[in-house]
Amino acid sequence: MNGHGIYNLRVATRRATQPLRATSKTKLTAHSSQQKTALHFNPEAITFLRGLRRNNRRDWFDPRKDVYEREVKHPMLAIIEAVNAEMAEFAPEHVRPAQKSMLRIYRDTRFSADKSPYKSNVAAWWTRAGLEKTSGGGYYLHVAADEVIIAAGVYMPEREQLQAIRRYLLDHHEEVRRLLNDKKLRRMMRAFDGAALTRPPKGFPKEHAAMDLLLCRQWGVTAHLPAEAATKPTLLREIVTRFRLAAPLIEALNRPLLGQAEKKKRPLFGLPDMALRSRLGS
Repeated sequence: MNGHGIYNLRVATRRATQPLRATSKTKLTAHSSQQKTALHFNPEAITFLRGLRRNNRRDWFDPRKDVYEREVKHPMLAIIEAVNAEMAEFAPEHVRPAQKSMLRIYRDTRFSADKSPYKSNVAAWWTRAGLEKTSGGGYYLHVAADEVIIAAGVYMPEREQLQAIRRYLLDHHEEVRRLLNDKKLRRMMRAFDGAALTRPPKGFPKEHAAMDLLLCRQWGVTAHLPAEAATKPTLLREIVTRFRLAAPLIEALNRPLLGQAEKKKRPLFGLPDMALRSRLGS
């Protein structure tokens, strides 16, 4: 997917984060408004997801949609809002409305041999402002019947993004390696396997010191917790602690992508794009 149009990154970021920027008073208000909704799931949510995994059909889901809304969707939105309130301090560019961060339960089956209509998990993705239409570095939460996944990184970069990150690694591999191997981070999360190539990527020096990173097609860290973690009051702390530790890594991975996005926004030869030119009557 490619982003279209002209974005004002500063304005977008300021609008997204301003309501949550934290004086302690703002933070307390945000949390007090969520007190009526526990910031974790009831066991019924896990039971529902387990049933959905076994009965992934509309005739099973539709009569239980109210259970999905009450036990899965609403708690997930409340958790996302609480994460946003914390994220405003260490990753404000990733703060988005909860409805936009939460991924749809409905699967896109158009190009898949698997025609199951629903995902068997509930998930959220916190992308970065300016990279909403692409696959830049972000934060991920996934709750299923058998596990909770907390992850951060670049998972499915587009071809141009993949090349941009690899070019960045030529000169910044030591920094990225240091961030990936941070002791506090690695106590809580493990590195992606990277979906590594078996041969050096075309156009990159074969003997470069960054080759182990250049071979990768994804970069980031992940933690897999038992499903019961989703039902405990400590869930928010489990998520935020890991996201906070991963924030420097995500910032570094997004740097080359933001530079690439800015270049795409610049009009050719310094002139406005055709749509804008037509509005100006030129």
